[in-house]
Amino acid sequence: MTLMTMAQATVTAIAEEMRRDPRVFLTGFGVTHYGGVYDSAKGLWEEFGDQRVIEMPMAETGYFGICAGAAMFGMRPIFDICFAEYIPYITEPLCTDMAAVYYGTAGKARVPIVVCARQGVAGNLSHVRGFNSWLTHVPGLKVVSPATPRDARGLWKSAIRDDNPVVILESLAAWVAPPAEVPEAEELVPIGQADVKRRGRDVTVIAAGETVRLALEAAARLAADGIEVEVIDLRTLAPIDFDTLVTSVRRTGRAVIVHTDWKIGGFGAEIAATLGERAHAALQTWIRRVAPLHVPPPFRRELEEAFLPSVDGVISAVREVLRG
Repeated sequence: MTLMTMAQATVTAIAEEMRRDPRVFLTGFGVTHYGGVYDSAKGLWEEFGDQRVIEMPMAETGYFGICAGAAMFGMRPIFDICFAEYIPYITEPLCTDMAAVYYGTAGKARVPIVVCARQGVAGNLSHVRGFNSWLTHVPGLKVVSPATPRDARGLWKSAIRDDNPVVILESLAAWVAPPAEVPEAEELVPIGQADVKRRGRDVTVIAAGETVRLALEAAARLAADGIEVEVIDLRTLAPIDFDTLVTSVRRTGRAVIVHTDWKIGGFGAEIAATLGERAHAALQTWIRRVAPLHVPPPFRRELEEAFLPSVDGVISAVREVLRG
């Protein structure tokens, strides 16, 4: 094992895949001299040069089209759009066209492209808006959201090797977190497989990305009162590993879903509905969602903290479902 930050795990995965496969290239804002946002591409330009680490102008839609075309002709581009707030610039080609290529051609054409973006809160720079639900609604598009450096490295490698579009939504809170252990040997994390981060018997808490940390911290505090919370890290938002979720909820009988999408129309509603369909006989009470209010993200720090899910909010939701 070795200690890595999220940035180091991400760069390690990209570098290993670029050495393994000459078709892989990276493009984005600041990925050359600057080393990427939050060191997301640190050292890659120095190793691989201008032909494989390409600075992108402020023309997201056009440049994404170039990358999509390259992918359809056999290359494997990584398109670093920096922050999730910029994803709407590429939703038309990504969601309308590229996501449907495999289905529309009966598997004859593929688009092996990775789009990565960061979202959430980190220090004094906030990019709170996330578009998880927009993306998970699109068939043919895979969406992953790693919460730890170990999962980040494994999911990145799987995404780069995938033959169809994958969006990696990275948590800014996780990016500024302390380093964590990552295996020195290569480890691929399968897309579409959730991970039980903590075992428990009383209630299942379902989270992804930055909310995994909140769920684990809430579980640790609740354990002091004898409440055992099972924490499941989705890791993949599309396709969701419902089998793991249903198995857990059938055992605990209770569920709390935590996410940073707006509550109305958030992907947590889809999880709640599916659990209601597949685990209704085991549910002992209603499913609770912890998510932002349906208002634009505020800019003041105190309001921002009230807007986003919190550890106290998760604890409150767990206590509510335990009361029935």
